Amino acid sequence: MSEFNITTFQPSLFILTGLQGLVCSRLWLGPLLSLMYITTMAGNCLVIHLVRTEHSLQEPQYHFLTMLAGADIVLSFSTLFSVLKVFVLGLHEIAFDSCLAQLFFIHTSSSMGSGILLAMAFDRFVAISHPLQYTTILTSSRVTTMGLAALLRGVVLMTPLPILLKRLPFCKGQTLSYSYCLHPNVMKLACGQVKINIFYGLVLVVFSFGVDFLLIAISYALIFQAVLGIASREGQMKALNTCLSHIFIVFIYYGPLLAITVMHRVSHQSSPLAHAVLGNIYLFMPPMLNPIVYSLKTKQIRAALRKSLKSQRR
Repeated sequence: MSEFNITTFQPSLFILTGLQGLVCSRLWLGPLLSLMYITTMAGNCLVIHLVRTEHSLQEPQYHFLTMLAGADIVLSFSTLFSVLKVFVLGLHEIAFDSCLAQLFFIHTSSSMGSGILLAMAFDRFVAISHPLQYTTILTSSRVTTMGLAALLRGVVLMTPLPILLKRLPFCKGQTLSYSYCLHPNVMKLACGQVKINIFYGLVLVVFSFGVDFLLIAISYALIFQAVLGIASREGQMKALNTCLSHIFIVFIYYGPLLAITVMHRVSHQSSPLAHAVLGNIYLFMPPMLNPIVYSLKTKQIRAALRKSLKSQRR
């Protein structure tokens, strides 16, 4: 009877899965994901190093970029061990409490990343609409406050998630859909009163990521209005060019997130493979692409990188 209670109502572990439906996925996904993790960690650490050491990068937009890099490192590190265990070692078990801790860090760093993207949109709005007051509006203390607010919001909003899951009995199996733990995925294995979890999860999506995306859209509407007020065509293109990297990152960040949210609401109409692919794109692509995109599109970062490489050769 005690064994029944443990396995049915308080599981000691969950079973993680890879990409179901892809034969021999471990043979190529293991090395690929390892390379992606190395690229992500190296790229984001390089961005942080360049901004901290190069005097030319001591501007608000680059400080926000280091905050985004920090959130990406935490997000990637949160999934690192479980993902590589599944795809490299073929080990699929994760302890119940470890799963709850992992989903907390995944959702917290994702929320922080969303908040930093909003702060970066505001940064671009100030830089284009009020260029002469840019440094007086976005002072170092305000930039730090905005970063801490994004972090604090993520911690406060996501702390209830493992607590709400901890109180639930589990009677719908132990197999998760991903190689890591997410709140909606774990919640589907629970029985009992899950309405609170469903409601709170919806509140998080709407009032965290949804509000952030709405405010980012409003910021860009104001930015485009300001750009239209620039007299020369060259000036307009130069102003828009400073936003391209951020716009690209916003779309690759919120696109898969929106798709995952919708698919969890209509899971009976979507395949497990589609769930897993979108989940992996959402967690792996933005952290890897952020430093690459900004390095390729931002002249100051490219110059700082060349300077750093030259100094290393001496």
